[in-house]
Amino acid sequence: MQELLLEFQLMLTRVPSGYERYLFGQVDLSNRLVAIKGARGTGKTTLLLQLAQQKLDIQTTLYVSMEHIYFYDNKLYDLAKEFDQNGGTHLLLDEAHKYPNWSREIKLIYDSLPELSILFTSSSVLELHRSEADLSRRLISYHLKALSFREFIYFDTKIKLPPHSLDKVVENHTEIARNILQHLKPLPLFKKYLQYGAYPYYIEGESVYLQKLRRTIDLTIETDIAAVESMNYASLLNLKKLLKAIASSAPFTPNISKLSRHINLSRNQLVKAIKILERAGLLNALYRESTGIGSLTKPEKLYLNNTNLMYAIDSRQVDVGNVRETFFANQMRDVYDIHLSPKVDFLVDRRYSIEVGGKNKKQRQLAGLDNAFVAKDDIEIGIGNVIPLWLFGFCY
Repeated sequence: MQELLLEFQLMLTRVPSGYERYLFGQVDLSNRLVAIKGARGTGKTTLLLQLAQQKLDIQTTLYVSMEHIYFYDNKLYDLAKEFDQNGGTHLLLDEAHKYPNWSREIKLIYDSLPELSILFTSSSVLELHRSEADLSRRLISYHLKALSFREFIYFDTKIKLPPHSLDKVVENHTEIARNILQHLKPLPLFKKYLQYGAYPYYIEGESVYLQKLRRTIDLTIETDIAAVESMNYASLLNLKKLLKAIASSAPFTPNISKLSRHINLSRNQLVKAIKILERAGLLNALYRESTGIGSLTKPEKLYLNNTNLMYAIDSRQVDVGNVRETFFANQMRDVYDIHLSPKVDFLVDRRYSIEVGGKNKKQRQLAGLDNAFVAKDDIEIGIGNVIPLWLFGFCY
């Protein structure tokens, strides 16, 4: 254990300082069992270390990656027990799902060591309530999204701007945009974000970013999904085919029968594959408000999770309308309730009807709707019910 403590102290000296992800202030560390889920590459490890450094007593805290060679010959429970006996209060476990029988041992630690708190990260592929030892009754879970446009601006320019709720955006968007324009020109940054800005490793360089993102996609499918879902190579290849089909399409309304034949999956297998890719942070599946989202319900429209994935998978066939809608769906999803609307593109928070388009987009679809707005690309500032598309990237 001493070696792990020393490694943890060394890691803390390398933690980025000066900026924390949006989730940093939301994690309630008074709970004894906390999970931070998220797609590969979103910054879960950095967030975990920043929480340790700034919110916990590092003298009584231990961080360890569950891929560490220590666990080749040692059990997690034995480590937790020794740490607890030596006055430890917080055990931070990174990528918990990579440890065999992780949920059973975490449950045992929680139940038998009441003075010890556990904070762990895991792949978003996992459905924690379906783990071998159901932790859901004990667990507080958070989901870490990819970077918002607002967060990307800080990474790129070091200009720190506040988030704005959706209510504030639709009510005061002209004033908010005017204030932002005093600090920067958003449109060039927005174009950059759409291609390179969703993951924190953007700061390592644009020239290698898409290559790294393609590697992230492969690892998500071949390692994370394969481990959690126990899928064979042929099934994993079908997941990649599905992603390619969506990336190279205009906003994708799936014909389940046709797609099933193309990818060589049954209808039920295809719907399950869509849900797996969605949990993995690679897809967004949207439904109409009136439809259910049961295990066999087909989505009305499919988007890649974020626009960067479109450029990484097939940059030659990127459709600008798809980029715009993908961006909007990504920034709203998991922050607000979002559905497809029968008259416009999206219904958000069950109150706001939003049509997404370019700067010449007309308002015909908004006729007869209350709280209806056009999110227009390629404009710096809007007026009335016309809102710049980029401004919806400030909601978290």
